[in-house]
Amino acid sequence: MQLDRVAILGAGAWGTALAQAAAIAGREVTLVGRDPMVIAEINELRVNSAHLPGVTLLDTISASTSLPDADLVVLAVPAQATRFAVAALDGRLDGKPVVLTAKGLEHGTLARQSQVLAEAAPGAIPYVLSGPSFAADVASGRPTAVTLAGDHPDRTSAVAAALAGPTFRLYAADDRLGVELAGALKNVYAIGCGAVDGAGLGASARSALLARAFAELTRLVVRMGGGASTLTGLAGLGDLTLSCTSTQSRNYRYGVSLGRGESPGSDLAEGALTAPVARQLANQVRIDAPLIDAVNLLIDGNTSIADIVAGLMSRPLKREED
Repeated sequence: MQLDRVAILGAGAWGTALAQAAAIAGREVTLVGRDPMVIAEINELRVNSAHLPGVTLLDTISASTSLPDADLVVLAVPAQATRFAVAALDGRLDGKPVVLTAKGLEHGTLARQSQVLAEAAPGAIPYVLSGPSFAADVASGRPTAVTLAGDHPDRTSAVAAALAGPTFRLYAADDRLGVELAGALKNVYAIGCGAVDGAGLGASARSALLARAFAELTRLVVRMGGGASTLTGLAGLGDLTLSCTSTQSRNYRYGVSLGRGESPGSDLAEGALTAPVARQLANQVRIDAPLIDAVNLLIDGNTSIADIVAGLMSRPLKREED
């Protein structure tokens, strides 16, 4: 399985970081973007100052406004843009392995990213990359470990090996559905944890919310067909913990702003877009998801974080394993 030429669609921070990681792994990389100024800067100066400042890109990375012929394609666009980006390629993904990196559920359809890919490019072969990772860490060569899930074990391992380098470790997995759901839903819980910190409710409250979020996430993912063991790995507990505790997380920062009663501004937070979809999914499969409900209330501005926490604390007592 030849995987020497990698095309990464999306020249934002995450796409650029993955391009750097693939180049470090020895691949020939083309970073595909829409902004001619960003493309020119990457090709001429080896930097992407608008999206990932302070990182010098390797010479084996080139940039283009069009998708080249490649052995492996990585989609690094926001979740709500995946369908449009794939449709614009007009069948050029047929037969190609495509790694999906967006962590979100599509509005309206409630679709996971691989479901969107299957509808927009049915001939593509889907893989899902998720786990505790920030673009700045990956691009700077700080040790990072993530999960790559696919449907064919040998092929998944080959794709993982093609992207792995000395500081970017990929663990191959089979539970694509569980990895996708965990990656999308953890962003919702990160908003809740950020709001708790923003409101100054204390580390004990945040830790309790994080633990109950893990329990709620597990119930929902397992009910929808994902594996419980996925939730204890990098794509589950690892990513949930990172997103719920670090100021590098956009979703956490979004929650902090809400907890302080401030406007989150224009900073993209996939969790804010995924939250209403997650609520619909939970209702659809009849899973009690009070934390997802609470985050939706907070985002909608219908109540304060203090009132939400008071409501959660007054729920009927039950056994922890329930």
